[in-house]
Amino acid sequence: MDNNGLTHFDGEGNAIMVDVSGKDVTSRTATAKGSIHVNREVMDAVVNHTAKKGDVLGVARVAGIMAVKQTSSLIPMCHTLLISKCSVDFETDQENLTITAICTAKVEGRTGVEMEALTGASVALLTIYDMCKAIDKGMVLSGINLVEKKGGKSGDFYFK
Repeated sequence: MDNNGLTHFDGEGNAIMVDVSGKDVTSRTATAKGSIHVNREVMDAVVNHTAKKGDVLGVARVAGIMAVKQTSSLIPMCHTLLISKCSVDFETDQENLTITAICTAKVEGRTGVEMEALTGASVALLTIYDMCKAIDKGMVLSGINLVEKKGGKSGDFYFK
């Protein structure tokens, strides 16, 4: 059976973890982002630090970093990576009622950290939702994507 060039399947179509043991250890970095659209009441609670559950963005930052470190436990074929650095930052657009999470992860390893950055951004947004759902359950997560990745055999990538 042809695996159509997909690396997480063997010739018979069985799911496998890719063998990266032959790859060189290199510096690899990935940045992902995503947004959550909120209502005015949520935005005000977030920026004024008045949400009943506490510092929404502070907790979401920690949750995103923790998620980066746990990605291989959540995504079946991801390798366990020793993360060298991770950051989660936020941009608030009060006019358009949008909060954007930006997660950057770095590793010295044999495989990239794209999934870790995507997971960190996603969990940071989910944490915002969780902490503010008592105010509004209609928040919408969107636009979760890889912004850039550096290093590795496939080279650098920049989202256009």
